[in-house]
Amino acid sequence: MNALISWLDDRTGIKGLMNEALYERVPGGARWRYVWGSTLVFTFTLQVITGFMLWSAYSPSTRTAWESVYYIQHEMTMGFLIRGIHHFAAQAMVVLMAIHLVQVVIDGAYKAPREVNFWLGMVLMMIVLGLSLTGYLLPWDQKGYYATQVTTNIMSVTPGVGSEVQVLAQGGSQYGHMTLTRFFAMHAGVLPALLVAFLVLHIYVFRRHGLTVHDENHAPTTNFWPDQVLKDAVACLIVLAVVMLLAIFKGAELSAPADPAVKFDAARPEWYFLFLFRFLRFHAVEAIGLQFGAIVVPGLIMGVIALMPLTHKFLGDFGHTLNKAFIWLLGGCIVVLTAMAMIEDSNEAAHQAALAEAHRDAGRARELASGPDKIPVDGAVELLRRDPFTQGPRLFAKHCSSCHRYNGHDGRGSLITEKTEAGDVQVLPPTAADLGNFASRDWMRSIVVDYPAHFASWKNANWYKDAVKAEEAGEDVLYLDPDNSEMSDWSGLPEAITAPENEENLKAIVEFLYAEAGHGFQSASSENGASKEALDAALIEKGRAVATEGAWAGDIEGTSCADCHTSLGDDFAVTPDDEADGYPTLAKYGSAAWLKDFIRHPGAARHYGDKNQMPAYSPSQLTDTELDLLVRWMTADYLPSDVADYPDRRQQESTVSTDAGNSPPAEDAN
Repeated sequence: MNALISWLDDRTGIKGLMNEALYERVPGGARWRYVWGSTLVFTFTLQVITGFMLWSAYSPSTRTAWESVYYIQHEMTMGFLIRGIHHFAAQAMVVLMAIHLVQVVIDGAYKAPREVNFWLGMVLMMIVLGLSLTGYLLPWDQKGYYATQVTTNIMSVTPGVGSEVQVLAQGGSQYGHMTLTRFFAMHAGVLPALLVAFLVLHIYVFRRHGLTVHDENHAPTTNFWPDQVLKDAVACLIVLAVVMLLAIFKGAELSAPADPAVKFDAARPEWYFLFLFRFLRFHAVEAIGLQFGAIVVPGLIMGVIALMPLTHKFLGDFGHTLNKAFIWLLGGCIVVLTAMAMIEDSNEAAHQAALAEAHRDAGRARELASGPDKIPVDGAVELLRRDPFTQGPRLFAKHCSSCHRYNGHDGRGSLITEKTEAGDVQVLPPTAADLGNFASRDWMRSIVVDYPAHFASWKNANWYKDAVKAEEAGEDVLYLDPDNSEMSDWSGLPEAITAPENEENLKAIVEFLYAEAGHGFQSASSENGASKEALDAALIEKGRAVATEGAWAGDIEGTSCADCHTSLGDDFAVTPDDEADGYPTLAKYGSAAWLKDFIRHPGAARHYGDKNQMPAYSPSQLTDTELDLLVRWMTADYLPSDVADYPDRRQQESTVSTDAGNSPPAEDAN
């Protein structure tokens, strides 16, 4: 071995290099406070290694970026671990960098003759932050897409050259494919090369002037090897252990594929930038402008830090005290603002609802990508665009939630609210039926057993209140009245309908009507996806007889659905108005075909006729594709899902908060 080392040293001079690297003097002995620089170099090395591994499977384009990250995360052997290490090591670098800066200022390592090294460290800090910002976009998911868009918008307010800087960063005037490739080039090429170059300079200047010792009398002078190397190695091992644990048990997040057509209200920067995000939300800062909060103030802070060597030069020890006070004050403000942002987000109902939807979309995207159809050739973004489970709630919230509810919410998990004169945020009552269990057995049974209660929400509508007033004034008014109609008169005898002698008849007609809908039903509490429920053929036939012939006992003996409704039990077909009988058709009631026709023509005689209050949705308001997605969601016609759905909110109290910001106003959901 000695002969080999001697031969290698003769050719390369390795012994001299090792001696120079390992036998640096450490006055005052090895200290734990000196480990931060080494942990930063170690973490960067970890980033380079995992970065090359990710690079080997990553494809930087708007149609392949999310797809390749999905492959890394869920298909590639140990890919989740590699990506997790890279993700959390990046966060560790920011934390270690902040600690290193504080330690440098406290120990006065910026003082002459080390000013240049301090400024080189500041350049390195900017490069590390640049790596964090550019890496955020690369998965091309909703979270990174919208958060990075905020960053590029901030660039546009740079004094004098804002628009040019934004165009340069985005790769053009539009935010898209060129933005991704440019950010990838910066993240994987330009910035790492700059970091290596400045790191070499930083270490060279550091070795030229030696270690800044906090207390030379702390312990006898020693060498970097082996005492300080041991402490550095232990610190690096701890960093690696923390990163590994986070990568294994928490994992790097991958939200839904980026879709410019879908507003992403849950977007937030990474936690170490939350302080700036919260600072920009102060009313005073918003009033002054984005340029002040995002450019001027951070620029002044960096300027003060950069001038610390000169502050000490001209003010001596008092200047050093000012520098330490400033860095502690800055650190305290960052901690407080970060905590404020996290606490406010956790208490803001609108943000939590957006976050829940984001998690739902992310889970669904992964589910569809691993499903039988895999990822389509036109990109993963189409997975959710074509998915009724994803798009149905959005379409319901946009078009239906102004009147209807879906298990008490707007379809997307949020309550429909308004601010009262007292300042409370109050839940608005629905003015039409809750469609959370539309066409289920429970829905059919509720109509048969207690029609007035089933449609009692009509009474909350202004049209109903106006009609009642007009009727009380002696006018002849034609309107839907859950308490006064042929159906309410018949269904107003729940004791007779649910009597023991009618138990089988009730079960049978409910089964028959449920079968007419021709689809299964997914309850709000189910997490097992849409699934068809088994039907009882014998009950269906018995129910058909009850509906068409009347087989009830007691006070409702002999009555049948066919007494009023025609087309019962037939295949659904659009009936011309002049051939309709004036009562809603029950042909395939609740089926996809019936529902589509009803949404397009609710005022037709085959539905509500002149009594109708629901607006008709033309293709210009709700396209055929959107209608199909909405109806398929309501009829549970989609790939089964294990993603937890929105919780049932029908029992929510009427007053949810005294803060109007905690729930979206009613008009936001319409």
